[in-house]
Amino acid sequence: MSIVFVVNGESMGGGDAGLGAKLLGNFFRTLATLDPKPDAILFYNAGVKALGVGTPHLEALQALDNAGVDLLACVTCLEFFKLTEQMAVGRVSNMRDLCTQMLTASKVVTI
Repeated sequence: MSIVFVVNGESMGGGDAGLGAKLLGNFFRTLATLDPKPDAILFYNAGVKALGVGTPHLEALQALDNAGVDLLACVTCLEFFKLTEQMAVGRVSNMRDLCTQMLTASKVVTI
């Protein structure tokens, strides 16, 4: 079974943005310690900011990347936020690839 997670913002859940950012960090750190891991994590809209230089999530995301989780960032979103040259982990992707990942996954979970 293939599992894909979608990150489309800088925080997890609704409500307080600071708490949501902390929850997102906890999510990445916890996910890095668990098995099975998802096949891919797709980042779009403000979610691409998690992959940049200096992000507090970098260590956990690098651990996920090293464990074989495919971290895909929407190129349109990176360009919009002017982050294309600041990616520290993951790979630049496009909407076709993101859609294909979601269509072929057994389960898609939006964070």
